Amino acid sequence: MTELDVAELQRRLAAFAAARDWEQYHTPKNLVAALSVEASELVEIFQWLTPEQSARIMDEPEAAHRVADEVADVLAYLLQFCEVLGIDPLRALAAKMDRNEKRFPVPSPPEPRDRHSSE
Repeated sequence: MTELDVAELQRRLAAFAAARDWEQYHTPKNLVAALSVEASELVEIFQWLTPEQSARIMDEPEAAHRVADEVADVLAYLLQFCEVLGIDPLRALAAKMDRNEKRFPVPSPPEPRDRHSSE
């Protein structure tokens, strides 16, 4: 595999679970709960950091490793959740972005004020 793609990662996650007879536990309810737990573990890393410290966290190898591991856990559960429910996560994101672009248009620049109007 030269490039990582979502479908291949989902197949790999499914094979990993199947080999351990874990798919019986991979219900939408259980997967979304696990996703929430893993997201909370990611939050925990940043909980007491200042904004400046959080922006530099990847400069510290041990912390960077922890962050990357938690991101991987969050993504793994999200991909498994999507697989179980038949959601294409990239299509879902693209559709959401389309809706957001319509819902939140780029603001127009303010009109220049006439400096000679009555003050």
